[in-house]
Amino acid sequence: MVLRSRPAPRPLLACEILPDRVLAARASAQRDFVEVHTARQLPAGAVNPSLTNPNISNPAAVSAVVADALAGLSGRSRDVIAVVPDAAVRTVLLEFDSLPQDAQETAGVIRFRLKKSLPFDVEKSVLSYHAQPAGTTMKVVVSVALASVVQEYEDVFVQAEYHPGLVLPSTLAALGTVDALRPTLVIKVGERGTTVAIVDQQELRLFRTLDIAPTDPSKLVDDVYPSLVFFEDQFGASVERILVGGASSARELAPVLSSHTAAAIEDLVASRHIGSSLSGDTQSGPLAAVVGALLG
Repeated sequence: MVLRSRPAPRPLLACEILPDRVLAARASAQRDFVEVHTARQLPAGAVNPSLTNPNISNPAAVSAVVADALAGLSGRSRDVIAVVPDAAVRTVLLEFDSLPQDAQETAGVIRFRLKKSLPFDVEKSVLSYHAQPAGTTMKVVVSVALASVVQEYEDVFVQAEYHPGLVLPSTLAALGTVDALRPTLVIKVGERGTTVAIVDQQELRLFRTLDIAPTDPSKLVDDVYPSLVFFEDQFGASVERILVGGASSARELAPVLSSHTAAAIEDLVASRHIGSSLSGDTQSGPLAAVVGALLG
């Protein structure tokens, strides 16, 4: 789900801006793994993701960190996939009896549906959607954010002399490498919240953002468990696999998750997808979004 897209070959660089750091990565020419990646810390308070308020309080500092992170792996390329925090974007699943054939008309119908459910003016937003037939109805995945908020992130890259050809929300980017043919629960843990998604039969079935920090695995799993129950009740199937990424790993959550489900529990980012680190980081989980953006 792309919040912004400009006609051009998909970049081999991706960079994610988080509240506390910037993650950057470069894919191989064949897009089969991430050749090199790096992380850089941000000044405290420089980025505060929000749906309604300004997100970047110190654009010059964030731009400098982005430039520093990308400098060691970009070569001559200036095209980059920009990954923005989930907390800056609202992602929802909608259902319609039918939709117009014209894309602009469809966007208008979606905006009308969202008008009363968003904490900001939908007419001042950037909206992206993916519609798919589901029996006699249309299922639609929608990502929407204030245009001014998306512009803040784009401006940071432009000031760093890079071109953000694609702008993606973090968890939707991370789904890029997930096998969506069978029921799979994705748990992407952030420092300030956790996003839960369930995919099956090449469709996004559930997407929820939970206000849970990763400090208490038991509390996190207790809050994630209702999503498993909802999927089983709604779709008559059990989740077969759970993928964990972000600030937590499968190893950390497996002891608690295994008491609730028999599903296989794995890391969201496979080690085979990760090459060398310029900053010495060895954990793959935090790279979920940039890896998915590049290889998906």
